[in-house]
Amino acid sequence: MRLSSASTRIALADIERARQNIAGSVFLSPCPHSQTLSRLTGQQVHLKLENLQMTGAFKERGALNKLLSLSKAEAARGVITASAGNHAQGLAYHAARRNIAAHIVMPLATPLVKVMATRNFGGQVVLHGDNYDEAYTEALRLQADCEYTFVHPFDDPAVIAGQGVIGLEVLEQVPGLEAVVAPVGGGGLIGGVACAIKEINPKVKVIGVQTARLPSMAIALAQGHPVTIEPAITVADGIAVRRAGNLTLPLVEHYVDELVTVEEEDIASAILVLLEREKTLAEGAGAAALAALLQGKTRLRGERTVALVCGGNIDVTLLARIIERGLVKDGRMVRLRIHLLDRPGALHELTRIIAEHRANIVELLFDRAYYGVNLSETVIDVTFETRDPGQVSELLAALTASGYKHEMVR
Repeated sequence: MRLSSASTRIALADIERARQNIAGSVFLSPCPHSQTLSRLTGQQVHLKLENLQMTGAFKERGALNKLLSLSKAEAARGVITASAGNHAQGLAYHAARRNIAAHIVMPLATPLVKVMATRNFGGQVVLHGDNYDEAYTEALRLQADCEYTFVHPFDDPAVIAGQGVIGLEVLEQVPGLEAVVAPVGGGGLIGGVACAIKEINPKVKVIGVQTARLPSMAIALAQGHPVTIEPAITVADGIAVRRAGNLTLPLVEHYVDELVTVEEEDIASAILVLLEREKTLAEGAGAAALAALLQGKTRLRGERTVALVCGGNIDVTLLARIIERGLVKDGRMVRLRIHLLDRPGALHELTRIIAEHRANIVELLFDRAYYGVNLSETVIDVTFETRDPGQVSELLAALTASGYKHEMVR
């Protein structure tokens, strides 16, 4: 496809210049090969670990490149942006290092870890609105009232060029690279990366991944222009963008080979796989690319592939819930509702059977009034850890053989 006149403002030369600009100030993140993930996905998988950046995400690349492009007058007025978290931290960190005041408008539901990190990096945080779009509107109002310099989180040539440096890096880090899979929110990351890669080696496939809850870029591609879609809550808050960018859409149209979506459970599962198998902490957006590979969502078949782990700023309470849900999904944490006689020794006999099958009890809850129990019975909800679904099946069979009425609690 032909690039629109707006998108011609971002070219390979801009990305190469951005690399020179940010060199020495942004970490050259590693891109190791993973034997485990290669086996699980059927690809030769490398992970570009942008979660290891100082601010925990790739966003500081574009933010810094934009800051370095400001005139003295623009910098002196201070900068403002709207962000769900990672762009906020990147902008706050690099602005503070250059004595530039950074004002950040974040949605009220932004994870606390991102709010506190932004403040700790020197950003002046304003919490406003239920989602990114409402925060963005407030940021524009403050920018007009106070004459700050606005730094868009994705739809800005300097920001896109800064993110595109990742594309230059992976081409050098992975000889024989055949594909790159990247998360997509507003399109700044994949727009810059795809431009860099395709302009140097058009044979490398570039694939974008969005959450199925907010497929704003997929809808924009289908309709030929950005569309504001309805808000939704997603575990991938870093790519929770309701409208694709005016600059980024033409880049995606021109350079990206495929755009797929993943479900919330897929993303949560990928977070757990990265944590358990790779000892890598990723937020929802950071795990989206791997989720697509694990679920076979792309047309890739054995290619040497880089999956971008774009960030690791996940709220610890959310991580705890994801781990617990993942254990349940994998059959390693199970809750059974079991009927037993309300008499001394009944619980002892039940726990003996559970112990014989090496299941570890983590919670017990008795109930004598609900679930239709007889007056001589009680119902007990037992939550326990297991090795795998096979162990669960063995335990269920043993309970049935011993005469216990039971059901799985979903």
